[in-house]
Amino acid sequence: MKKRIGLLVAVFSAAVLVSVVLVSAQQPEPSQPRSQQQPQPPPPPPDPLGDAIFPPDMVMQHQRELGLTDDQKTFMRAEINRTTTRFNELQWQLQDAMEALHETMKANSVNEQLALSQLDKVLDNEREMKHAHMELAIRIKNKLTAEQQAKLQAMRPPGGPGRGPGHPPGRPDERRPGGPGQRPPDAPPELEY
Repeated sequence: MKKRIGLLVAVFSAAVLVSVVLVSAQQPEPSQPRSQQQPQPPPPPPDPLGDAIFPPDMVMQHQRELGLTDDQKTFMRAEINRTTTRFNELQWQLQDAMEALHETMKANSVNEQLALSQLDKVLDNEREMKHAHMELAIRIKNKLTAEQQAKLQAMRPPGGPGRGPGHPPGRPDERRPGGPGQRPPDAPPELEY
């Protein structure tokens, strides 16, 4: 009896050992350590137009350095305020459209025509928001002189279009509100380019 139990334990142990060897042999081993592997290409820039336009907050943070005139400052403040007001209206409309789409999609059987109609409202609203922000970027750039634009281009770090000194990385809503050059927490994030 003891011999049978010993034999069973030995067979079981051998089976486990063979299983471990087979499993470890199936796992591919890296041919090179991670440090010697070829580096991955950098991700594409977040904004393909980032090197052609200037974030409003970057312009306003460097207004003295750029030598903005009183006329330019007044124009830019008015445009930013107008765009911010419009953005807030569009944000409310977008939220309503998203809620309606969500309600439509919650049904067990989705009314396809209604859902696609609601989706069109969401997409139209997003398009309007992007249009308003591009319009702001164009108006600000057109109000700057060639020399001011060149100064802003020189302020950008070499590795990131659209990012310059005083333009911290990350989304605006991730920043600490209230610091120098910080936007108010209720400011629309899309005003950054």
